[in-house]
Amino acid sequence: MNNIYSVILGAGEGTRMKSCLPKVLHKVAGKELISHVIDCLNSAVKMQKLVVVVGSGSDLVIEHLKKYNADYVFQKERLGSAHALLQAKNKLKNLDGNLIVMCGDTPLVQSKTIKDLLKYHTKNKNNATVLSGIVQNPFGYGRIVRDSKGAVSCIVEEKSATNEQKAIKEINSGIYCFDLKVLWKALSKVDNKNSKKEYYLTDVIEILNKGGYKTDAVALTTEEEILGVNDRKQLAVAEDILRTRKNNELMANGVTIVDPKTTYIDSDVVIEQDTVIKPNTFIEGKTKIGKNCVIGPDTTITDSVIKENVFITYSYIEESEIENGVKIGPFAHIRPKSLLKENVKVGNFSEVKKSVVGYGSKVNHLSYIGDATVGKNVNIGAGTITCNYDGKNKFQTVIQDDVFVGSNVNLVAPVNIGKKVLIAAGSTITDNVSPNKLTIARARQIVKVRKK
Repeated sequence: MNNIYSVILGAGEGTRMKSCLPKVLHKVAGKELISHVIDCLNSAVKMQKLVVVVGSGSDLVIEHLKKYNADYVFQKERLGSAHALLQAKNKLKNLDGNLIVMCGDTPLVQSKTIKDLLKYHTKNKNNATVLSGIVQNPFGYGRIVRDSKGAVSCIVEEKSATNEQKAIKEINSGIYCFDLKVLWKALSKVDNKNSKKEYYLTDVIEILNKGGYKTDAVALTTEEEILGVNDRKQLAVAEDILRTRKNNELMANGVTIVDPKTTYIDSDVVIEQDTVIKPNTFIEGKTKIGKNCVIGPDTTITDSVIKENVFITYSYIEESEIENGVKIGPFAHIRPKSLLKENVKVGNFSEVKKSVVGYGSKVNHLSYIGDATVGKNVNIGAGTITCNYDGKNKFQTVIQDDVFVGSNVNLVAPVNIGKKVLIAAGSTITDNVSPNKLTIARARQIVKVRKK
């Protein structure tokens, strides 16, 4: 299957979304609609070239496409799907091979379906193959019309269909595989003599048939898989389907999800076996979670790496790395660019931001560690704060190995606390402390007789 090319039609305005954001950039299961389509194609085939047809909000879409090896073309006027595909001609002309055409708002299509479509197309030496589906309610879809021998004669849109044709349950998915040698000439013959005055890509099938070329339609997919997203309700439907798929995939691979209905895991998340996910938990972005962890309930983890035997409950983790054996929560917040090394404990209502916390150290309840490097086996007492911000600049705090910090301590950065220092509770530390010292920085207690 050499010389495979793809075009994604993504120029639709998406007016029913009622949004300033282009439709194809709305997210389901943590990923943009068009990203689901591109990832599907990349997983299914080795493409020589991918071209995206852009229109509404094109600057945002083009910026998004930079993360992919994708080219783009503009469809300035919205004159229909055939007109949209024709815009890609200059990027693909004089090429031999097969072209897969998909829509940018179909995030539910799976890579196996595209593989099977391409395999069927090449095995049967078709010039055009339509991916079709059998649905119970075909309203709104183009119908696959077959002749007496079962060959595809044409595709008829809903508004142009007769009552007999409207009863057909085999519908057009909007996904095609074309032989590039014959496609462009057929596209140039498509007219707009229909109720919408648009150039329909579906008309190419009848044009190819009349030219003596071989076309076909094959039902390789489910009704669910070919659902498009045109409004917020359909966005929610796609979200539910993708999350259910993800949960089922994880459970099949040895992950325990206590209540799948209240567990929200994005498409690109990786979770290893024997990890338990408790209810009301969100695992987002490109998070990776290792073996034998317990996550949740009521926990959110975003774009983070969680290694093995980690326990996180009622907490929020963002863009951080959590090593083996760490315990977090309840009600802790690990903010971006934090690294918690093995066997660290972060307790109730504590926050760590842009800091490294060393092996076996403890950040006890009601503490804040920001812009800090904490060594091994450090005890951070309850209510301790690194005062890292002077209103204009951020400063670093360094706490070396085996330090004991008492409760309610303020460490005013920049400051360096040496190894095995003991800082008395209630102290405010503004100067560096050399190793093995006991440091007390608080006012002397004074007791006076009260006047009656």
